[in-house]
Amino acid sequence: MKKITRELINEFRKLLSPCRVCPRMCKVDRLNGEIGNCRAGAEVEVSSFHQHFGEEPPLVGKHGSGTVFFTHCNLHCVYCQNYQISQLGMGTKRSLEELAHIFLRLQELGCHNINLVTPTPWVPQIVEALAIAQTRGLNIPVVYNCGGYESLETLKLLDGIIDIYMPDIKYADDEYAGKYSGVGDYWEHATKALKEMYRQVGDLVIERGIATKGLLIRHLVMPNNIAGSRKCFEFIKKHLSGNTAVNVMAQYYPTFKAAAYPEINRRITPKEYREALRELENYGLDKGFKQTLDTIFRRVVPEWTDDLREENY
Repeated sequence: MKKITRELINEFRKLLSPCRVCPRMCKVDRLNGEIGNCRAGAEVEVSSFHQHFGEEPPLVGKHGSGTVFFTHCNLHCVYCQNYQISQLGMGTKRSLEELAHIFLRLQELGCHNINLVTPTPWVPQIVEALAIAQTRGLNIPVVYNCGGYESLETLKLLDGIIDIYMPDIKYADDEYAGKYSGVGDYWEHATKALKEMYRQVGDLVIERGIATKGLLIRHLVMPNNIAGSRKCFEFIKKHLSGNTAVNVMAQYYPTFKAAAYPEINRRITPKEYREALRELENYGLDKGFKQTLDTIFRRVVPEWTDDLREENY
């Protein structure tokens, strides 16, 4: 992580007033009491933080990923497994000093990285907290774990700060993106974002079993091929790299508002998952991760509380 200067922090703060942190371009004045489409205001909100052992193996290692779950999201996925925090706003406001302390505490616990989950609405605040932590010895990789709907302006400012980008590529069809996540221009912005992320960090670098830098893309297989897996993999191969690490995920679960949409109100089938893997193999993308079929039959949905595990804070 490069040194974060006061000048750079000021550039990030400008994104909040008027807000243009993400492609929604709300242009509300978050520094003076207004909130955006994502429901985020000026003061950062955190749902939980802990040593997480449920991420991809190179992120977890022996000591876990230092995961910080942020409240609110710029996507409104009707099937979100984390809807209590992303859509219902479960979380606690934290000062930048407190957030910096969280980062440092996770490093002290031995975590291999700081894993920022749903950071998009809070990028300016996160960067300022990282700057504070940096002056106090934070030196482990920073992971940007996002939904893929990102602003190029914001990403370019993050160049040199983020070590590992871990975006989703959710949809290849904007009609579905609009229907299920509330953004009718997902493909345009997600593909531009992926290109910029790859430009900054390149292919995933793993040293002694631990990821230190690079791009890791997640793709959630959905019922009835709503995610458009083939087109997503084709884009990755043609516009990024044949060595791009891709995690093809099988744990789709119809929660939150999914019952209102019969076509996605079920788990995927083993056949649907195997078909997605076949498409991945057809494009020669063999550097990532696959899941076992029993994932399809397990309910992989976290139970959220507002307990921030103060005993570890």
